[in-house]
Amino acid sequence: MDALKIIISREYISRVTKKSFILLTILMPFLFTALIFVPYWLSTIQDSEERKIVVIDNSGFYAPEFKSTENYTFEIVGDANISDQQSRLGKDLYAILQITDDLSKDPKAVTFLSEKQAPLDLLSSIERTLSEKVSEQKLEALSHSDNVDSKTIDQVKQIIESGSRISLSTMKWGKGGSISETSTVVASIVGGVFTVLIYMFIMIYGAMVMQAVMEEKRSRIVEVMISSVKPVYMLIGKIVGIGLVGITQLVFWGIMIGILFIGATAFFTNPEQAGQMAAVGGSMATEGFDIEGALASIMTVNWFEIIFFFLIYFIGGFIMFASIFATIGSAVDNEEDTQQFMTPITLLMLFAFYAGFYSINNPDGPLAFWGSLIPITSPIVMMVRLPFGVPLWEKLLSVVLLYGSFILTSIMAAKIYRVGILMYGKKPSIKEIIKWMKYK
Repeated sequence: MDALKIIISREYISRVTKKSFILLTILMPFLFTALIFVPYWLSTIQDSEERKIVVIDNSGFYAPEFKSTENYTFEIVGDANISDQQSRLGKDLYAILQITDDLSKDPKAVTFLSEKQAPLDLLSSIERTLSEKVSEQKLEALSHSDNVDSKTIDQVKQIIESGSRISLSTMKWGKGGSISETSTVVASIVGGVFTVLIYMFIMIYGAMVMQAVMEEKRSRIVEVMISSVKPVYMLIGKIVGIGLVGITQLVFWGIMIGILFIGATAFFTNPEQAGQMAAVGGSMATEGFDIEGALASIMTVNWFEIIFFFLIYFIGGFIMFASIFATIGSAVDNEEDTQQFMTPITLLMLFAFYAGFYSINNPDGPLAFWGSLIPITSPIVMMVRLPFGVPLWEKLLSVVLLYGSFILTSIMAAKIYRVGILMYGKKPSIKEIIKWMKYK
């Protein structure tokens, strides 16, 4: 056992002390948080330049509806010659909005002319203003109809003024009769993120195990090590050591991202910053984006359960696939020969990855159910289902099958490893590898 501890310690320390590992581990949480919040923050920043927009309204109905803001000034010029205004574009004029006819009769009788591509928030604001005025016109025309009474007109008017946007609050009924608010969107995002993480880490650190085995085999140092250490100890030590490196990085990333996320959300939800964002009137505000509501939905997720099972499935999935990768590394002499064996493993991992994402739309469907039980796919697919709620018996059965499979895989991998690690100069076939497992 002392030899096993030495191997684990060597594999772990030699990797966590590398400059590349330290830099990646420290910088990645900052990069991940920046990728989420910096684009959102930058989208709320606009330049201080005041843009002037000329409104030429030949119909006379719509021009008074446009009100100037901090960023856009609307100048009403009536029936001015548009050619005279075009000469001002790019100088003191940003754009020309021309309405040539009654939009309630001809909705296409409006054009927006600018030298540069207009921003989405400006176009959305203009379209919303014109749509509201057209609705008023149609209501007024309806009021003059002899077939409609005033009560019906008032009801239609109230419907239009109240808006037609429906916001559906989703609630979850607990077994004890408790009711809690949930968010399908947040559950889908959380499941998707953890699915990507577990897929990425299993592939990266599994490949790292294979690479380490191949390096020792090529350098012939393994021949010296086997004289004093059992091959099975070498395999276990390598898998456990590299697995601990992955867990160390995951734990550090989780803590740092949590701290940075809390700090960033506190910044974006303080009154001063919230007021600045509301003043911007960008597309998020237009669509009713509510960052505080999103944060409240995030807090409804059972993070303890998700993180706990993430570690459980990461350990089981990593050991199972790392054993397979180590087996491949011990059986071949160069990286070119690994393609013969890596292709089916990569295809299985890709199948599990896509099965996970397809299960987001139907987390209780047959694909999600069987994918979360079959050991090859369960580490990835189950992470998608957990935020939606999974019965306890399914989780326990999935974990038992996964850990039973990785124990069986590890035993077979150890038998192949002890033979393959000393084989040189020949690429073995599948049939030969099966024979190695039968050797005593």
